[in-house]
Amino acid sequence: MPLSTKLDKLLSKVYAPQERYDSKYMGKDITYITNEFGEPVSLFIGKRRDDGEIAGERYARRIVRKPDSNEILKSHWDLKGKTSR
Repeated sequence: MPLSTKLDKLLSKVYAPQERYDSKYMGKDITYITNEFGEPVSLFIGKRRDDGEIAGERYARRIVRKPDSNEILKSHWDLKGKTSR
């Protein structure tokens, strides 16, 4: 299932490097984790449990960069499966 356009727009922004962000999106809890460039690369969507973890779906971002540059050439989110820890 592809991400919605609004969520994809939120995740295309640059944030602080190697941080975890907890938020809500359209009634669901989300957590995303950024890489060393501040780009979100891991996403969890579902219901947050008492311990702070999310039971729901996990996505990973695949990024292709321009040669000899940190500029993103293309990227997409892959659904990796359910999380229910």
